[in-house]
Amino acid sequence: MTLLDRLKQIVGPAGWKTEANELEPYLTEWRGTFTGKTPILVAPKCTEEVSQLVRACAAAEVAIVPQGGNTGLCAGALPDESGEQVLLSLSRMNRIRNVDPANFSMEVEAGCILADIQEAARAADRIFPLSLGAEGSCQIGGNLATDAGGVNVIRYGTARVLTLGLEVVLADGSVLDGLRSLRKDTAGYDLKQLFIGSEGTLGIITAATLRLFPDPGEMTTALVAVADSGDAVQLLAALRRALFDRIEAFELISNPVFELVERYIPDAKLPFDQAYPWYVLVEAATQGTAAALENALTSVAGDSLCLDAVVAKNSDESHRLWRLRHSIAEAERREGRGLKHDISVPIGRMPEFLARGEAMVVELMPDARLLVFGHVGDGNLHYNVVLPRELAADAWAQAAQCITSAIYDLVDELGGSFSAEHGVGRVKKPYLAQYRGGTEIALMRSLKKTLDPGNILNPGKVI
Repeated sequence: MTLLDRLKQIVGPAGWKTEANELEPYLTEWRGTFTGKTPILVAPKCTEEVSQLVRACAAAEVAIVPQGGNTGLCAGALPDESGEQVLLSLSRMNRIRNVDPANFSMEVEAGCILADIQEAARAADRIFPLSLGAEGSCQIGGNLATDAGGVNVIRYGTARVLTLGLEVVLADGSVLDGLRSLRKDTAGYDLKQLFIGSEGTLGIITAATLRLFPDPGEMTTALVAVADSGDAVQLLAALRRALFDRIEAFELISNPVFELVERYIPDAKLPFDQAYPWYVLVEAATQGTAAALENALTSVAGDSLCLDAVVAKNSDESHRLWRLRHSIAEAERREGRGLKHDISVPIGRMPEFLARGEAMVVELMPDARLLVFGHVGDGNLHYNVVLPRELAADAWAQAAQCITSAIYDLVDELGGSFSAEHGVGRVKKPYLAQYRGGTEIALMRSLKKTLDPGNILNPGKVI
């Protein structure tokens, strides 16, 4: 029996695809920058099938690439161009196994759509606070494999903090059953942390126990105009004091980004009569009254931290404001190819980074355009650069390499990270060895060799 026949036998007739037209959506990165090839896509329906698939691939010394919703931005879930790697989709493993409101936890399979998890938590009068622009299609396994962040990190932390336990299939097909729902467990190493953020290179996450939180009640959303990023940082501190740390989200967006959204997204329009240099989209838990956030903004207006503000009076107005933010990725995609930099710096050094970064980019490429937005509360910026369209391919590639290296050098100088929430994948793999110390990289490689000695789990990614 050939390997492909064995894989088909394991997952059954409904669990595999080999036709080119069926495979195409799984083989192209969301932005269309990277494509891969595979002889087969297998979609197991349970952990035992994942285990059998991995055993079969390991015996044949064939690599296997796990994939969630394929919404990643670093090509970390695509097979390479050889056409030899097996693609494993977790999409059929989409059961919510258990919701435990009393323990503020839920157990879910890796293929669950993030939005479905959020809805199941709400049905139990709880919330699962991980929130991303792609939450209607991304899967929790991929969120955990990349340690996704999103807009609520300021209050709840990244996916790593939101995880109580994991079930993982290892490179030899054995299953690590760590689906505990405990807050306190000091019995040895916290093994789940090895797999969160490892992008499927150490094991395949098949299920997770997630941390739930009390429903904070109704939210109030406001769009605030500020003069510069320094004022935004001060505004965040002031609002956290005034609202007793009830800030759920605090998003910084530059005016050129919103101009792009208004250009490409139907019915998207800023609620101001004039343009401002920067905007902050803030959401706070205010127990159903907008007055708390309005009063907090009024209290800082005298310090000139707030140039103008619009506070949503109902859920429809809030939705319209958030639609502006969540449409940024689509607007950028329609604008065309650009340099994407998902970086983080200490919050207090963000104004310095933005000032020095802009001057540096202008010096390197005067005609480049900066599109900057991000999560000020956790220091994460999406620092994107659009180069002139008329550049020839070779000149574009040369300029891209020069600008990206300069940006990452500055980030490193300021104590930041070249990868904040999108992972490393293929796109950023060369930079990991450059910006992380020799001991750190050596330990990562040791872990990889120990857990995956045959290098069959998502090879070519991260390290």
